[in-house]
Amino acid sequence: MAVRGKRRFRLIGFAAVLALLTAPVTPAVAAPADAAQAVAARQAAPLTVPALTNWTPAPGSYDFGAGTRLVADGASERRVADTLADDLAAAGHGTVPVVPGGSARPGDIVIQVRPQQRSLGAEGYELRAGARLSLTAATETGAFYGTRTLLQLLAQGDRIPAGRTLDVPRYKERGVGVCACYIHISLPWLENLVREMAYHKLNQLLLEIKVKSDAHPEANTWGYYTKDELRRLVALGDTYHVEIIPEINSPGHMDPWIENRPDLQLTDSDGNKQPARLDVTQQAAFDYYTSLMDEYAQVFTAPAWHMGADEYMLGSDYSKYPQMLRYAREKYGANATPQDAYIDFINRVQAYAASKGKQLRIWNDGLTGANTVPVAPGTTVEHWLDVQEKPSRLIAQGYPLMNAAYSLYLVRGGFHSDTESLYDQSWDPRSFEGERLTSSTGITGAKISLWPDNGRGETENEVAADTEPALRHLAQATWGDPHPDATYAQFTARGTAVGHAPGRQDLTRVPVPDGTYTFRTAGASVEATVQRTADGYATLRTADGCLEIQGGKLTLNVPLQPGTAAVPQPCDPANTMQRWELAPAPSGYRLVNAITQMALSVADDGRLVQYPPDQHRPAVWHLTAP
Repeated sequence: MAVRGKRRFRLIGFAAVLALLTAPVTPAVAAPADAAQAVAARQAAPLTVPALTNWTPAPGSYDFGAGTRLVADGASERRVADTLADDLAAAGHGTVPVVPGGSARPGDIVIQVRPQQRSLGAEGYELRAGARLSLTAATETGAFYGTRTLLQLLAQGDRIPAGRTLDVPRYKERGVGVCACYIHISLPWLENLVREMAYHKLNQLLLEIKVKSDAHPEANTWGYYTKDELRRLVALGDTYHVEIIPEINSPGHMDPWIENRPDLQLTDSDGNKQPARLDVTQQAAFDYYTSLMDEYAQVFTAPAWHMGADEYMLGSDYSKYPQMLRYAREKYGANATPQDAYIDFINRVQAYAASKGKQLRIWNDGLTGANTVPVAPGTTVEHWLDVQEKPSRLIAQGYPLMNAAYSLYLVRGGFHSDTESLYDQSWDPRSFEGERLTSSTGITGAKISLWPDNGRGETENEVAADTEPALRHLAQATWGDPHPDATYAQFTARGTAVGHAPGRQDLTRVPVPDGTYTFRTAGASVEATVQRTADGYATLRTADGCLEIQGGKLTLNVPLQPGTAAVPQPCDPANTMQRWELAPAPSGYRLVNAITQMALSVADDGRLVQYPPDQHRPAVWHLTAP
């Protein structure tokens, strides 16, 4: 159902959008003279997201045309040029040849990696537009980001104003976090996210995600991804300079992994097993967790590992688990606290990750100050909740600190970040929950976080639409001036001008017109009316009602058990469980539920049931109109 290779940018002339951006602009922090210079530079600069913070105009223009070539000499330059050529084709600019260095001609795009230009740092670049357009950087990554700016400019037309910019990010980590941790998020959706992140110069994707395990098949409840699927995603991230960091949350929120392993579950003083809590006092629990880390290493190549470490005692208390205090005192002495057993587990995982060349990352909320054992030095702390250990103290203790503020959250069916308010406040990564810092020293960057707390609260397509403004704002606030335009409307006009990333799949396309069809497959025939929904799915209305996945165990309010039936229910436009993808298959379509991401098969008794595609071959439905 995806469409590749067609130009889907909304092309808006540079001059037309520039007219909206003429109001005076004052940076968040600037002396009057500096402010005036910054205003002038931004008003003259071509439109991009993030905005170019400096621009020196020159007479004339660069004209992209049929004779344009990509000039690239070394291996790094050629990799950047090859990706750019693919993206130019996907954006509708035709086939642009990649040629070795030499005499550049008017209209050419010249890509240069010059390590001696250290002032550009690891990700900055210089763009010069004139008779030719040159992109120069100290690294391959910097050159790649220069091509993202070029693509955004070409999305507004083939003529680019002549001039020069030096564009360098303010923060090292600019990210998005996605919890594909209980529910399954489709791979095309994640691939779109990687492309959009790169297009906006975001460089880090945290995935709390479940890899289908060979070592622990008892853990393979649905929501998982195969290793080959994730290798494909990691490869895309490598191409687009997005580092994909995996997370298995522990020792809390472990139920996706240990619900079928009661021997590893923490037991309270009444003898009740806790399926979401790993018993950190057991060596077997540590061995189990690190064996999962080893399996993930077969897929993920990032030099980092996220273990979560949040909400271990959510809804409970350490006093209910006397074995925690016993363990801590046996290991650390009479003054130890139960929290020391929790920190001990974090530190043991940190040591294991370090032995594999990985830097550990954790959430901050477990650092309440009740522990006597410190978290291992070098552990990156991602701060999302205001607790006793403030950001300034964590930085003073030497921990790299990322801002993952709750104000940047987008929760399915729940809290959504107020991007306009954050923009108007000139929010930047120094603004943590509970404390605003005056210096960026020690802050690695910031990220938005997408959570599926109510899995049926929104569809993937709705989440994508909700995420778009937050992603662009985060890109701006971590790369450059957090408030480049006088109004939020002016800032969003930039996003309209640059459009979406080349190669982004249109996941809102329903491949058949609305109407009544007979759906036929081996063992079943159903007559249903297809009606497109506002978010790009379809409802299937039969004589008895609209098809809906219903029954079985609910996880995050979603029926995720394989084998759960699709049954007619009273049609409800607000019910996301009644929305379906018609996914093209040879000579027909697969029917995939928009929320569970499982396809329908026909059971031996004729019922329509959902299964993961690697557990049961999905039915291919052939449609005929009456």
